[in-house]
Amino acid sequence: MSYEEITALLGGWEGFRVVGVQRKTGSDGQAEVVIELAAEPDAARRCGGCGEVTQDVHETTVRRIRELPILDADTWLLVPLARVNCPRCGPTTEALAWLDRYARMTKRFAESVARLARVLPIKQVADHYRLHWETVKAIDKAALEEQLGPVDLAGVRQIAIDEFAIRKGHRYATSVVDAQNSRVLWVGRGRGREDLRPFFLLLGAEGCAQIEAVVMDMSDAYELETRAHCPRAQIVFDLFHIVAKYGREVIDRVRVDQTNRLARAGRNDDHTRARRRVIKGTRWLLLRNRENVTSLRDRVRLREVLAANRALWVVYILKDALKQLWRYRYRRAAQRAWNLWYGWAVRSRIPALVIFAKRLKPKLPGILAHCRYPLHTSLLEGINNKIKVLKRMAYGYRDDAYFFLKIRAAFPGNP
Repeated sequence: MSYEEITALLGGWEGFRVVGVQRKTGSDGQAEVVIELAAEPDAARRCGGCGEVTQDVHETTVRRIRELPILDADTWLLVPLARVNCPRCGPTTEALAWLDRYARMTKRFAESVARLARVLPIKQVADHYRLHWETVKAIDKAALEEQLGPVDLAGVRQIAIDEFAIRKGHRYATSVVDAQNSRVLWVGRGRGREDLRPFFLLLGAEGCAQIEAVVMDMSDAYELETRAHCPRAQIVFDLFHIVAKYGREVIDRVRVDQTNRLARAGRNDDHTRARRRVIKGTRWLLLRNRENVTSLRDRVRLREVLAANRALWVVYILKDALKQLWRYRYRRAAQRAWNLWYGWAVRSRIPALVIFAKRLKPKLPGILAHCRYPLHTSLLEGINNKIKVLKRMAYGYRDDAYFFLKIRAAFPGNP
């Protein structure tokens, strides 16, 4: 089959016909196919500004346009573009259905690049098509903007707010997700009150009034900004973040304090030094959920640690008791369970536990709200994990707007 027959099958250049095909080697040593086009004599010409049909041609210039590869060869079109005299717009380059204005590649070539960029890093897509990576990024970004469009916030009733790291050095962004269908609604740089504010401004007064519940960690910035814009919304504090905070501020602190105490007391006591050795190095064992301690060796070691130190035993048991608060569906029952837990914590006389309990008490309404709105940010944790994958694939993003578009595209929501 000749190149003329192959290109005739390809076609798709409305208003033009093939008048010449040449295969050669480009300056970089790569094979190239150059297809020369000529305008159809009776083809309608449209103004690139207003779209009005006109046959008054001011001048014609040949533009070199990139097309989809043919037989693994970079393919170029030589297109004689007319500059028409439009009664409304004056001299303007004609509009073509298969070529965007000012573009140097056909629409279907750009669409092919964008499809590949959805599943591969832009550097690899650029290498595949022998394009500059900024060109691929611009194509993908434009395609994402057209695909996603303005976010539809109609009917949003329950949302989840969380932060995620965008690069090293404590650089964070905030994501807002529709808790009912796992759709990313908005992403913005930062994790302060003023950083979250643009989302509520985008939502508008009517949209804010429709928000029923907002699940979040115990961030004061998120809570204050949410209450300022959605005063009738119920704040729900997430189990995962509170238990993680308990692990850092209570279990970790008590373990370190007890290890140091035994180190001071065990200088001349072999039994005390042995107890210290049992406790030391058990951080991750104590932070894990009991059901996740599966190996016989770890179970035996956990029993030894808890038996060797009363303070660690108390804070470990109260961690499980704290998690039970999120299993209640009746507010009064949850309130009674909290009263019991709080009494145990305060009477324990363990400084780190007492401080944590007193700081948690003002947040109690957000904990009890889980009875009515059993929401959690586990869906956000899953989203954050996928965001990390997106970052690793691209080796990071310099353009926040592009990065946030990729995140929205990755989580369009459940149908």
